[in-house]
Amino acid sequence: MDFYQYIPFEAIGVAVFALTGALMAARKGMDPFGFALLATLTGVGGGTVRDLLIGIRPVFWVGDPRDVLVCVIVAELVFALGPKRVAALEAGRRGGRVLVWADALGMALFAVTGTAKALAAGVPALSAIALGTVTATFGGIIRDIFAGITPLVLRQEIYVTAAALGAAVSVTLQVIGTPVFLSAAVGFAAAFGLRALAILRGWSLPAFPSRD
Repeated sequence: MDFYQYIPFEAIGVAVFALTGALMAARKGMDPFGFALLATLTGVGGGTVRDLLIGIRPVFWVGDPRDVLVCVIVAELVFALGPKRVAALEAGRRGGRVLVWADALGMALFAVTGTAKALAAGVPALSAIALGTVTATFGGIIRDIFAGITPLVLRQEIYVTAAALGAAVSVTLQVIGTPVFLSAAVGFAAAFGLRALAILRGWSLPAFPSRD
């Protein structure tokens, strides 16, 4: 049975990443169109790059626009909450880290769905790992660029590393014959687990000394 017949993992990832885009739009004080645009770019950005690199035509959301609809609905729901409720949501018990944790969840989901789709398209294992990492990170890159902030992947955050780990674990398990669903579940746990530890413990990668 194909991985996507178990549960719409990619749709869940799209919705979660769209949420991060909408929360970023709220931080930047955008209008409803800005919310929808940033949520959609974030939600489908990574998968779009993946499909273009694989050569899939049409790109997944062009052939089935339901993912775009999910992004718009999520964006307008966040907008409808209003500034006070969004601020309360982000404050919470995690000190304003709803966006960070949602981003970690979306990253882990896309790391495994990206690799699964790449392998299903006949891509070699190493290329599938790279495509899974691209799927997991490019939505956040697009979101941060459009919001005018330095993308997470260009900081010292353990982010791309976590995505690559999840993709590598998922691909490795599939190559040795592990069922796709189990491979994806373990890969997701690896990606999310590493990112969660980095968030909670403040882990970061060493940076090259700047000359500025």
